[in-house]
This record gives sequence, structure tokens and C-alpha cells, in this order.
Amino acid sequence: MSEAPPLQTVNPQLDQSVLSANAVTVVKALREAGFDAYLVGGCVRDLLLGRTPKDFDVATDATPEEVKAAFSRARLVGRRFRIAHVQFRREYIEVSTFRRGNPEETDEGEAGFDGNDRSVDGVILRDNLYGTRDEDALRRDFTVNALYYDPIDDVLLDYSNGLRDISDRTLRTIGDPMTRFREDPVRILRAVRFAAKLDFRFHADTERAIAPLAELLTAISPSRLFDEFNKLFMRGHAVAAWELMHRFGLPEILFPLFENEDSIVRAALQSTDERIREDKPVTSAFLFAAMCWPEFQRRSALSATARNAADERLKAAHAVIGEQALTVAIPRRLTFFIRDVWRLQTRLERKTARGMLDHPRFRAAYDFLAIRAKVGEADPDLVQWWTDAQTERGAEGDSPTTQPRTQPRRRRRRRSRGRRAADGRQVRPQ
Repeated sequence: MSEAPPLQTVNPQLDQSVLSANAVTVVKALREAGFDAYLVGGCVRDLLLGRTPKDFDVATDATPEEVKAAFSRARLVGRRFRIAHVQFRREYIEVSTFRRGNPEETDEGEAGFDGNDRSVDGVILRDNLYGTRDEDALRRDFTVNALYYDPIDDVLLDYSNGLRDISDRTLRTIGDPMTRFREDPVRILRAVRFAAKLDFRFHADTERAIAPLAELLTAISPSRLFDEFNKLFMRGHAVAAWELMHRFGLPEILFPLFENEDSIVRAALQSTDERIREDKPVTSAFLFAAMCWPEFQRRSALSATARNAADERLKAAHAVIGEQALTVAIPRRLTFFIRDVWRLQTRLERKTARGMLDHPRFRAAYDFLAIRAKVGEADPDLVQWWTDAQTERGAEGDSPTTQPRTQPRRRRRRRSRGRRAADGRQVRPQ
């Protein structure tokens, strides 16, 4: 780990009105309990950029167990990186303990050592080596995330020239980029996400290290990559993230079934970004459906003339989704969504409105048809036909996607079987 630049202490005069009152409460409570505590990471970076943070994190010298003891509504989470969540109704504040790097240099038996902390590739398997604030700053990923803010005295601690990089809109790793990305390859995806979200450029050394180490992402658990998938594509900057991923060949690594023709993927990403800006609901299942659609179509075409074509298409859907999930996990609830959206494309092409408008996946399937038409894969007139069908339904007073029952469902009575006489004959109830 390289030496840190001289520590800078500044008075940033941040807008206190956008601070989370709950996060400030956590800092104050930890201070009153005798611990050191600061707001840290992305929330401080966003405050300096004039953005309103969505999440507030706190770093402290209190261990997770000590944090839990200090707050009645706190729980410990994580194994690889043990932290505490302090709950305040609908908001929770993530509280992490100061860490230090280089687990292999620590003697077993020392406080916080779990043993077997790195893989043979240098990937950190567990990061629960507690240290000082100075050590914690050195082990963070990017300079713009290594800023510690004291909201009580309005003091900012900058260990790695993060203020300079924020001013230059530059994303730079702390220390050697090859080492930092090798320690945790997910930092590659974090780099892409931050650059897309903040519209930052990569520092030259940071950019040069990404492509050579991208293959290490295949060693990351599919469930963790699913979490990163959502952070990359479900935060309103999916198109920008996808463009950056292409620069480093990441789509081929994360989506092995992906084909170079990605027009439908780009259309789905753009649609997702637009819906987020309009505060409409979105789901990552829609993006998985777009990313795997070309391969599903290819396999389905092979069995189009089979007598049991519908069954073969279902088998193809299960196979494609299952293979993708080996790299980036797809929760079961999302597989049903993807399968239904694909299956309903055939029904939409038949223009049979009866029953379709009431299908719980109709709207998603209709939106999927629309992006297919946008990229020239489906007939725009077909999309218009279904648009008109929904308009006509709405004019009749029914919702486009849900129609109430005309009569309440009647509960069937269960007839009593009575009792049996001593000789075994059935006796009707009186």
C-alpha cells in the first residue's frame, strides 16, 4: 500500500440542510459514547458536488458489536465486510468500522483477523481487520470516496487529494490500480458506475488497469454481481454505464450469451433511464429479458417447426436464463417475469385482445414489443394496434391491465357427510 499524501483539513461550509438528521444523530451518539465517528464516502462526495445524497454512511473506531450495543435498533450484517445498520423508521444508516489493508501481513490471532483473507489471485475474501482512521483512508478504493466529514464542527479530512480530483472531475484509485482492482475486482464495476453517474473521466493509470484485470470478475459470486448489476443499470445512468462497459469488453464477460448486436439492449437501457427520470417503476428483469432475447430467439428458431414448439420454446427460455444466472444471478421471481415477457410476444403478434389486457405481465410485454419495434425487429403498426386496444379499454372505464370481476366469486359450501350408523350405513344430517 502506497503512502498517503499529506492530510488536508478544510472547512467546506457544506449545506447542512441536505444532511440526514439521522446520520448526524448517529455521529453524535457515537461521539458521546467515547468513539470517533464521521460521515464518509459517497455522501460526502455528492455533498461537495452539490448533489443531494440518497444514502449516508458513517465510519467509526467502534467495532460492529460496540455500535450494536450503542443503538437499540441496530443489527449486524455481512460476513466478508461486517457492518452495522442503524434503523430509523424508513431510513437506515450504515456504520462501518475503520479498516486497514494488507491482511497477509497480520499475525493470526490479532484482533479482527479471520484467517485465509485472500485468494491465490490476491482477491480479498474478508475485510474485517480493524484499524485507525488513517489506515482506513488508505484502503478505500477511489480518492473521491476517501473524504471524512465531521458534521458537528463542519470539518473535512482529505487524505488523498480527493478534493482536487473532484474539482478536476477525475476518478483515480488510491494506490496502484492493478493492486486495488486485483484485491476486489468489483471495484472495476464501481469505477464504471461512478464515472457514468458523475460524468467523471478516468485517470490514465486507473483506465489502463481495467481491461487487463476484467476477467477476474468471473471469480466474483453471481449474487454479488447481481447487486452490482442493479447499481449499474437501475440508478438512471444505464446507457452511460453500458457505453463505458463496452470500452473495456465487460459485456462479454458478464453476459456470456451476449451478441455484439446490442440495439435492443440499448433501447431497453434507454427506456429504463427515462422511466427512472419520470419516477415510474422499473425492474432489472426487463433488462435481463433484453440482454438474453437474441440468444433465446436463436434457440427458439431451431425448434419452430417442431410439433411441440411451445414446449421447446419454454425449454429454451429455461436454458438461456439458467446459463446467464451462472455469471450474474437472476432471482427466481425475475425468471418468471422474463419467461412471461418472452412468451407473450407470440400472443401479441396474433392480435388477440381477449384475456391479454388482463394478463399481469401484459404491460411489460407491450413495452418489450415497443422496444423491439423501435430497433426494427417488430412492426410499429402492431404496437399501435395494442396501444389502440388499451385506449378503447380505458374508454370503457376499465384499467388497461386489470379488470374487476363482474360478480364476486361465490364460495362453495362443503356438504356435510353426516355420520355413520353402527352398521356402517350413511345417516343424513337432520
